[in-house]
Amino acid sequence: MTHHPILLTTEPKADTAGPLPPWLRVKVKKAALTEKTSRRLGSYGVATVCEQAHCPNIGECYSHGTATFLIMGTVCTRNCRFCAIDSGRPQPLDSQEPQHVAEAAVDLGLDFVVVTCVTRDDLPDGGASHFVATIQAIRDRLPAAGVEVLTSDFGGDKSALARVLEAEPTVFNHNVETVRRLQSEIRPQADYDRSLGMLAAAGQIAPHIPTKSGLIVGMGEANDEIRQTMTDLADVGVSILTIGQYLQPTRRHRPVSRYVPPDEFDLYEQWGVQAGLAYVLSGPFVRSSYHAAEAARAVLAK
Repeated sequence: MTHHPILLTTEPKADTAGPLPPWLRVKVKKAALTEKTSRRLGSYGVATVCEQAHCPNIGECYSHGTATFLIMGTVCTRNCRFCAIDSGRPQPLDSQEPQHVAEAAVDLGLDFVVVTCVTRDDLPDGGASHFVATIQAIRDRLPAAGVEVLTSDFGGDKSALARVLEAEPTVFNHNVETVRRLQSEIRPQADYDRSLGMLAAAGQIAPHIPTKSGLIVGMGEANDEIRQTMTDLADVGVSILTIGQYLQPTRRHRPVSRYVPPDEFDLYEQWGVQAGLAYVLSGPFVRSSYHAAEAARAVLAK
């Protein structure tokens, strides 16, 4: 895999919603440490969603020696309108990737490892067995570490979901991404009810494993739709919810409808708790794996 250097900027790319407001200016974090983490990861040939998805928190996370691993390649079989990851025909799975992820996690000294994936609708099990192999490899090398998996919907295949849960991840995460009304525009190959069904099934199959989901706002949703989504997620047993601002990766992606001010993110957190969610992390730069270890520990301690 070609390793691409990190490009540090002071703010995300502007888009059609107008100039970026002050609260969306990214602080550059210790460039030398960030580049060091990037080089270390590159030496193992592993990918991270931090780089592939243009995450605005990459400086903060890499400077602290943490990252979210992206498995099963860097090309997705789906074409979501918000996502910076390339869409197309993916390469065959690398059977050594689980070991490489585990080795990189050991090198970084991680005590909580987050693993996500591109969607692989081309695979019979959606990549579930590869997730299992990755969890097992991490457990073999870091038996005391927590492992959070952020998976696709596996095309609604609950047997694939069950195989992942049988590997005993610490947290199971699957994102609905946006409200019901916008699903067909934002995630044309996904389905809101399918995602809810997989989250509900996860809680039924492994009730001791916290379930988690994520929302991106600023894509045209209304506040009452956000509240309804929170209720829907709480009703299927989701414990943890992340909510963050959508930032347009390139001009070919969906434009930003609006920049949500920080006080509204605070309000979303209150609404989520009122809806019955155990832990809500809400803010402009919050992403699915942002402060994942803290969220997991808070929920597991309850």
